[in-house]
Amino acid sequence: MQTAGTDRDVVALLGLALVFAMINLVTAERADGGEPPDNLAFTTAPLGEFHFNTGVLRGKLRSQGKSTGLGSVVHVPSGIRLDRSMGLFSHYRVFTTNKRYGTAAWDWPSTARLTDDGAVEVRWAADTNRPFELRAVYRWAAPDTLDLDTIVTAKQDLTKFESFLASYFASNFTNSLACVSDLPSKPGTPGFLAAEKSLGPWQMFPRDDAAVAIVNDGRWQIAPNPVTWGRMPVLAKPIGVRRDPVSGVSAALMARAEDCFAVMMPFETEGHYSLYLSLFGRDVKAGETARARCRLIVRASFSAAQTEEAYQAFTVSLAER
Repeated sequence: MQTAGTDRDVVALLGLALVFAMINLVTAERADGGEPPDNLAFTTAPLGEFHFNTGVLRGKLRSQGKSTGLGSVVHVPSGIRLDRSMGLFSHYRVFTTNKRYGTAAWDWPSTARLTDDGAVEVRWAADTNRPFELRAVYRWAAPDTLDLDTIVTAKQDLTKFESFLASYFASNFTNSLACVSDLPSKPGTPGFLAAEKSLGPWQMFPRDDAAVAIVNDGRWQIAPNPVTWGRMPVLAKPIGVRRDPVSGVSAALMARAEDCFAVMMPFETEGHYSLYLSLFGRDVKAGETARARCRLIVRASFSAAQTEEAYQAFTVSLAER
């Protein structure tokens, strides 16, 4: 004969079973491409900021509501601060042939919103001085990996359009490298070439000769702060790396090959401690929308082989989108 206490125990067990079933259902939905885990989503914050803490990286996007990319970025396992100045994955110069639009996209009015899947979309509207709309979507792909899509919609024909994506690292990130097709010390051998001071103050690693022509079409001679870029070996893959040699913490910045026509940087210990991706480098017709895809990965250490494996994984992920 069952007692009232036994009946209550049965009900309690059934309730627990229901809770676990619901947890399993949510987990399965996320595994099948549903909502991301909370730690892979940005969250809204005061002052127009968006905060993140993936467990590997912690910081904010749009510090004080400004379009300055990722700021106050800390590599959580080591406690090392990564960024300085105008942040990481920050939209800086915007050009067409022999023309620059304002000083920087940092200065343009912009809006931002949190999307349903935890990404942040930034929008710079077209106006009389900028015949295009620019958008940027920041989305976490993994705790150590951020994807960025930059999208331009032309309101009139744009010749050799460029979005110059900037990343400014903390001063302890004194190693800077690009993935080239022909190492000067080992002719015919691809690999990562350090941006040594002996190679010049401002170094351009182009995709090809056509990329060099774009860089040298006059756009970089416009004041303020004109720059003369010195030509370096041709890229094998559009990958740039910044590394803290003491801790080993490294950041790899990469783009889809057809979207990036040059990786640029000053010599590795120059005071900007920066790395740039020159995006698009193509004509965009009136009414056309073009997209450039980039990825930032931060790890406790990154060998050359691991960096190239990460790039291969990036290209595979793009094919699956």
